Amino acid sequence: MDKVLPALVILGFLVLVFVGLGFGWRVRQRRQAGLPALASPPESLGASAFTDDVFYVATTRSDAPTDRIAVRGLGFRARASVNVVAEGLVLSIAGQPDAFIPKSAVRGVGRATWTIDRVVGRDGLVFVRWMLGDTEVDTNLLSEDPDTLLTVLAPLAPARTFPTERGAA
Repeated sequence: MDKVLPALVILGFLVLVFVGLGFGWRVRQRRQAGLPALASPPESLGASAFTDDVFYVATTRSDAPTDRIAVRGLGFRARASVNVVAEGLVLSIAGQPDAFIPKSAVRGVGRATWTIDRVVGRDGLVFVRWMLGDTEVDTNLLSEDPDTLLTVLAPLAPARTFPTERGAA
């Protein structure tokens, strides 16, 4: 009997933690509910310049790299593929409909060493900075061949000076 009370206290604490996490996630989703739906890939896309199997890490607001976008199928890490075409890129996240990021929405591409809860080796992440409606976001991808992915994505970015690395800040 003397072990039941501490076990109940610990169980109650764990329940409160998980309720708090769930509440926080729902608040985040409500706050981001105004973000537009992701575009579906058009029927008439040009030839694929490059396809890569990647690990989708996160999409965050570019001015707040710890603020995960939790709506529109972008909330959870998953296996994915990126298909780069002249018109933009198609992001296929496992369990989600394919999303199309048009070239006109891309603001830049670069390398990163961290995002939210993921830290990787030097320049291990590739990010694509793009406009989701009126919100500038970074989509972070972990590729086995980040140099090639970055090289193929670079022509989608506008010809302007853009930091190619986002590191510890």
